[in-house]
Amino acid sequence: MTGDKDDWAAWIGRTETVAETMGPTPALALNATLDHEPVDARPGMPLPPLWHWLYFLPRHRQSEIGPDGHARRGGFLPPVPLPRRMWAGSQFEFRSPVRIGDAVERTSTIEDITSKSGRTGELVFVKVRHELRCNGVADPALVEFHDIVYRPLKQPGEAELAPRRPDGQAQWRREIVPDDVLLFRYSALTFNGHRIHYDRRYVTEVEGYPGLVVHGPLIATLLMDLLRRQWPQADVASFRFRAVRPTFDGHPFQVCGAPAADGRSVQLWAQDHDGWLTMDATAALR
Repeated sequence: MTGDKDDWAAWIGRTETVAETMGPTPALALNATLDHEPVDARPGMPLPPLWHWLYFLPRHRQSEIGPDGHARRGGFLPPVPLPRRMWAGSQFEFRSPVRIGDAVERTSTIEDITSKSGRTGELVFVKVRHELRCNGVADPALVEFHDIVYRPLKQPGEAELAPRRPDGQAQWRREIVPDDVLLFRYSALTFNGHRIHYDRRYVTEVEGYPGLVVHGPLIATLLMDLLRRQWPQADVASFRFRAVRPTFDGHPFQVCGAPAADGRSVQLWAQDHDGWLTMDATAALR
């Protein structure tokens, strides 16, 4: 056993605050990576939803990196000994814009740690709350809850379960080719050293996956980007996504969407080349 909530009590409520000025270069680089026309990212330009992930990047020293490419366990996050660490989902409240040129503080708090037993063994879930405050304003402009899951190594023959979304439900659909270059560029933009996204030998021989894993945050960003392409004037108040099944390189996948009849929300999802649901999301509009 890796422990239950009582074993991690010392980490619940732990906080850290980091500050950064939202410079234009990361936004310009992601704009190119998402294949948009060039823009002039001047001070005052609002960042599209989820583009704050380009900032407040981890800056661990090379000697602090573990065998999977992540920072070694401990520090702000609890030292959960399970070998696989994955982004399970997030929930967001977009209260006011975060803009290029803003001086932003991000305060992170460990909200909860839960240990459960699943069909593949023990799982540990960590929920972290992030609050972004701009230019000294007390009220956060953005609140994010980040769900992290720690899992055992994948076992031979272990299947990923996921429901299939009925064909014809999508009103919007875009095909994405997750080649090595796209995955490398997003890893570089987010300073993500996790080897499952770029090291084919590691991901297949050590973690037991059939190919490179497409970043969950990249898929979520592509879902929001689909909404932005199809409905440029949409004002997103909140967004939530849940990772259902890993997506691998080697085949195109699709990001899909369907606005609600009342125009107040949009269902968004990703599916792989076989039609399996890989991510489910909802955006609520103002």
